[in-house]
Amino acid sequence: MNQVRAYIDENQERFLEDLKHFLSMPSVSADSAHTDAVNACAQQLAAHMNEIGISAEVLPTNGHPVVYGEWLQAAGRPTLLVYGHYDVQPPDPLELWQSPPFEPAVRNGSLYARGATDDKGQLLCHIKAAEAHFKVHGRLPINVKYLIEGEEEIGSPSLAQFIEQHTERLRADVIVISDSSQFGPDTPAITYGLRGLVYMEVVLEGPAQDLHSGMFGGTIANPAGVLAALLAQLVTADGRVAVPGFYDDVVDLADWEREAFAALPFDEAMYLKATGAPAACGEAGYTTLERQWVRPALDVNGLYGGYGGEGSKTIIPARAGAKVSMRLVPNQDPDKIADAFEAYAKKLAPDTVRCKIIRHAAAPSFLAPVESPPMAAARRAVKAGFGVEPVMIRGGGTIPVLSDFKRLLGLDALLLGFGQPDDGPHSPNERFRLVDFHHGCLSAAHLLDELA
Repeated sequence: MNQVRAYIDENQERFLEDLKHFLSMPSVSADSAHTDAVNACAQQLAAHMNEIGISAEVLPTNGHPVVYGEWLQAAGRPTLLVYGHYDVQPPDPLELWQSPPFEPAVRNGSLYARGATDDKGQLLCHIKAAEAHFKVHGRLPINVKYLIEGEEEIGSPSLAQFIEQHTERLRADVIVISDSSQFGPDTPAITYGLRGLVYMEVVLEGPAQDLHSGMFGGTIANPAGVLAALLAQLVTADGRVAVPGFYDDVVDLADWEREAFAALPFDEAMYLKATGAPAACGEAGYTTLERQWVRPALDVNGLYGGYGGEGSKTIIPARAGAKVSMRLVPNQDPDKIADAFEAYAKKLAPDTVRCKIIRHAAAPSFLAPVESPPMAAARRAVKAGFGVEPVMIRGGGTIPVLSDFKRLLGLDALLLGFGQPDDGPHSPNERFRLVDFHHGCLSAAHLLDELA
């Protein structure tokens, strides 16, 4: 490993240039105008993997293609499946970028570009780790497969079917995903739990068309006003979700977790400064980290209805709606929660409006065993790569593919995040610290060795 580390150290500048080239390709999966760029990015990635010794190919799906690679010549050794994605979020709003989003630029020790940390930079850490082993030893310590999709940023609509069609080909002993973050600078982390998701839309319809509020106000129910009253009853004053049965299956965090979270170097003042919010809030009886990681929550993500343009337009809108997301914790069933939400929302809606509920997305939470041999190997690898013992954390977000891996391959994943919480994925001026890119490459290289 000393030779492998030396190779990574000596090739930092070249690795950075390779990452810049990867980031210069506008592989925006959500925009059909970028379809050619998405395909070109997949082809370029597969070509690069083949150059360093990984047998890679671009495979079709119902949407954007998957890049699949493998090296399976370590007889009797475990097989690692590396998952990542080469697609990126749209860069809008462009005017807020300090440098063009697809012209990677280094400033103040960080590389700025769309996809820098989500997920091209973190993904490339694993590919460069393999390159280092190939160049030094001519082989990898274990068998490795790579599943790199092009639709993660649009919800992975084709991935589950792809996994079902290639289940045997994707069989592995361990899965690793680097698409998250450390706890903070100089505090590497392994994420062992994520919240699940239920995403709903409430649509209220009243009159057949917008009505004059002077002629009909006070006689016909206003869908926007009814919606406001309905939404106000979804969360109580003490921060608890009011949907009946919502907490029935929630398991509270263990004592060791509460103690471990309390020991983390969390600065709430800096957290608020980063968000721009004046104060924290949430479910009573829990800290901010506990609310973010291990407690369920309900949020209104968007509202529409009526007139929102300049000046005034006195109407009773014909319809109004809201997008609502619920983050779930272990033991909460997404279908059960969706049923409960729909029943409650329809109960709250009076018969003066028509209430329609649309179900957009659902995914269960994720919780991996923290004492497994692969987890121990990951801890050793991250410590070797960053020079610091990693902390064990949970995350508030959702990675839907984790449930597919569990259902179809029977495996939990190791979530090794190399970025920072404030790297700005999905935002203008997304970045990846150069030191984190380097330490990520080292950690990924050590992971291959530790799993052997």
